[in-house]
Amino acid sequence: MKGFQWPEGVPPPTVKKQPKEFIAHDDKRIDDYYWLNQRENPEVLYYLKAENTYLDTLMSGTKELREKLFLEMKSRIKEKDESLPYKDNGYWYYSRFEEGKQYPVFCRKKESLEAPEQIMLDQNLMATGFQYYSVGRRVVSDNNELLAFTVDSVGRRIYTLQFKNLITGVIYPEIITNVEGGNIAWAADNKTIFYVKKDVVTLLGYQIWRHELGTDAAKDVMVYEEKDNRFYTGVYRTKSKKYVSIYSSMNQVSTEYRLLEAAHPTGEFKIFEPREENFQYSIEHYNNKFYVLTDWKAPNYRLMETPEEKTGKNNWKEVIAHRKNVFISDMLVFKGHLVLSEMKDALNQLRVINFTDKKDYYITFPEAVFTSFPNVNPDYNTNILRFSYTSMTTPASIYDFDMDTRQRVLKKQTEVLGGFKKDEYTSERLWAVARDGVKIPVSIVYKKGVKKDGSNPLLLYAYGSYGASMSPSFNSNVISLLDRGFIYAIAHVRGGQEMGRQWYDQGHMFHKKNTFYDFIDCGEFLIKENYTTKEHLYANGGSAGGLLMGAIVNLRPDLWHGVIADVPFVDVITTMSDPSIPLTTGEYKEWGNPAQKEEYLYMKSYSPYDNVEKKAYPHMLVTTGLHDSQVQYFEPAKWVAKLRELKTDNNKLFFKINMEAGHGGASGRFDYLKDKAWQYAFLLALEGKVE
Repeated sequence: MKGFQWPEGVPPPTVKKQPKEFIAHDDKRIDDYYWLNQRENPEVLYYLKAENTYLDTLMSGTKELREKLFLEMKSRIKEKDESLPYKDNGYWYYSRFEEGKQYPVFCRKKESLEAPEQIMLDQNLMATGFQYYSVGRRVVSDNNELLAFTVDSVGRRIYTLQFKNLITGVIYPEIITNVEGGNIAWAADNKTIFYVKKDVVTLLGYQIWRHELGTDAAKDVMVYEEKDNRFYTGVYRTKSKKYVSIYSSMNQVSTEYRLLEAAHPTGEFKIFEPREENFQYSIEHYNNKFYVLTDWKAPNYRLMETPEEKTGKNNWKEVIAHRKNVFISDMLVFKGHLVLSEMKDALNQLRVINFTDKKDYYITFPEAVFTSFPNVNPDYNTNILRFSYTSMTTPASIYDFDMDTRQRVLKKQTEVLGGFKKDEYTSERLWAVARDGVKIPVSIVYKKGVKKDGSNPLLLYAYGSYGASMSPSFNSNVISLLDRGFIYAIAHVRGGQEMGRQWYDQGHMFHKKNTFYDFIDCGEFLIKENYTTKEHLYANGGSAGGLLMGAIVNLRPDLWHGVIADVPFVDVITTMSDPSIPLTTGEYKEWGNPAQKEEYLYMKSYSPYDNVEKKAYPHMLVTTGLHDSQVQYFEPAKWVAKLRELKTDNNKLFFKINMEAGHGGASGRFDYLKDKAWQYAFLLALEGKVE
């Protein structure tokens, strides 16, 4: 390949086969690499390290390019930066980064931004001596004196809960282990806190406990246990501060809330409305009533209200009706206004409704492809909405918007250094036609002057699961590809909710293959429209998007020149058949339950690991983290081993394992860029552009 030569004569790692037989529904599967799930086995660790060594050796010629890419991406980041402060209960809260440091410093100032700074937590100091360190949720007590916070020093998303006295600066000795990182809530008494306990095997949060500060955690009281392991559970304080709420949720299927007045922490939680299959709702307390966002007889959701003392759905009254072409994804309540986040044609819009005159309007934006969503809005008694705005060419921007006068003020836009100029790039919204006639939105960005003559390398990204919508937003790292002639595109495939609830319904369970076909059809469309060719088309997805990558290389290996599969979920049947594996039981309604024959056979028909064949595959880079709790490292490990065994081509197959991290990769803001530099170097090497 012109401009770059891969080292020759370096054999890839080999790993022994140790067949294990699985039989279900009279169907037999042989898994030759099942034994790779032994995390502590020295032979497994030796193999993983051998894969890293092979990658290092084969890509040794990209070392200078990787360093250049890293410094380039790092140079765009304002190293000494500060988040936009927001006011809550008399204090201004913000975080800041110091030059050259990996982690944020969490701070606050009393009443005025001119007041002295108080450092609540310095994650840089806390992370000293750790390869990985993440601070999760941080919650301040009502009297502003106590901080509850969670930390994970492994990357497996098993957190510890700790407490700090913000007046004395003392961190209390009591430590509560095995908790959810984002679920803690203070009661109104400034001494009681609720938290979620995790099952250390499945990593499911399944119990809500009450702890009184200064007491032995062994005396904590369990206030709720989720008996159905298909549900995720959590706890939070309502925006009104009046209630502590426990929620249970089965993704896109069912929800249930329980409420307790925060002033009476030892009381009993009461159910808001009992759970039902295929019935979801979320709640927001306001004065003497609740607003309820629900899919009850409304697939795209509608807005209801109900009296505070009568929460059963027989008391619900409709405020905003259901619409077939608009998906209501979120709500935000203020004293005089209601703000709805609405998704239409793969664009998230903000709708403002005045409580007094019932008039409403949409906040307008200048670009055709954009993302807008509420920012931090803790204050009820204001007519100012703080929202975020971004596009594929506009860096993240935060506005304060007067909901009465409709005037907006730009409070902060992420500074992109390194010579970035917005007007040098352009973005578009395209519509690819899938094989069944459905139009698939594609968001695309490239440097102005790019000719649509088929010669451009193009990186196509998608996720397409769990109803998660991939909004078009700014990514400063992508500039390194755009400046080297790449086009970057996001395929908004079915499985998300960019086009409403039906978009999700058509992309999961027995319709999951639509996700894969949509992505392939988007690739074909971009070739047909002369944005690229097969020789220059690349694909990328992570986690459930990694499953998408595994499926498309089995279905259409000839369509892609290279594929990057990040932390890919590729062993669908084996994982979903093991309820002890984290996240399995909670996802039966996403993928299926292998105990049901029809669901088993459908999953097996697309499971990437089960469908690897003797044929040519594209160039591939697969990544994982040894401590990954979402997709265990052994899924991609087994997949790579089987691909090596069966593929008939001479294309490159690389497996990069972060031996110190989990699902999200490196915890530091700069270490993450080193991982990204590897990926971009892989793509550029395939294009022969390593200078």
